[in-house]
Amino acid sequence: MSETLRTRRGLRRLAVVAGIAAFGAVAMAGPASAHVTINPGEAEAGSYARLDLRIPNESEAASTVKIELTLPADHPFASVRTNPIDGWKVETKKATLATPLEVHGRQITEAVSTVTWTADSPEDGVQPGQFVEFGLSLGPVPDVAGTTLVFKAIQTYSDDTEAAWIEDPPAAGGAEPEKPAPTLKVVAATGGGHGSGTAATDDDADDAADHDDDAESGAALWVAIGAGVVALAGLGVAIAALRKRSA
Repeated sequence: MSETLRTRRGLRRLAVVAGIAAFGAVAMAGPASAHVTINPGEAEAGSYARLDLRIPNESEAASTVKIELTLPADHPFASVRTNPIDGWKVETKKATLATPLEVHGRQITEAVSTVTWTADSPEDGVQPGQFVEFGLSLGPVPDVAGTTLVFKAIQTYSDDTEAAWIEDPPAAGGAEPEKPAPTLKVVAATGGGHGSGTAATDDDADDAADHDDDAESGAALWVAIGAGVVALAGLGVAIAALRKRSA
């Protein structure tokens, strides 16, 4: 086999490897933005927070027709309110607390444990390629900054398939699970009480603005692009070395 032929074959192999690496890196950015999430992902300690449960549809043919959200049992909320959505019914269920909550001088013995949204019909559900945000006002948020609250969600499609977003967040440095549960991180209060930062007062929750969480998907895309650039740069170096060797 001539040196020229070996060089050409080597270049073809490198091109294939680099192409696969670049494509794989970009493809990795897609699923990260398709998780069920709570937005914003932070709330101030001790506040009443206005949140959105964001539900993307990952099916190509079926619509999402039901969402069952389980609230964290280890940090119950004295107040939970929902935002009405056309074409959907909402139901809340309460559970008796093992340890009553003391809120504003009142003792709370029951708290909402689950919130279930059900579409009136498949046509009213979340269609393929779409997402819907289900509004919540809840509080008070635990008064301990650094706490991570885990909400577990079951997403049901019109073809009776389910996606269980119930896996706990990974330990530091661990890999993200395939179906992570939505989480809410408690941060230190900055405004000295209710209604500051990302929070809203319990009585004024409906006036809060809608939130957007495109930053996470955008960051993932930039990471993928960077990986693709590194792969292509490596290809360029290898081609130059092979050409020098051939010469």
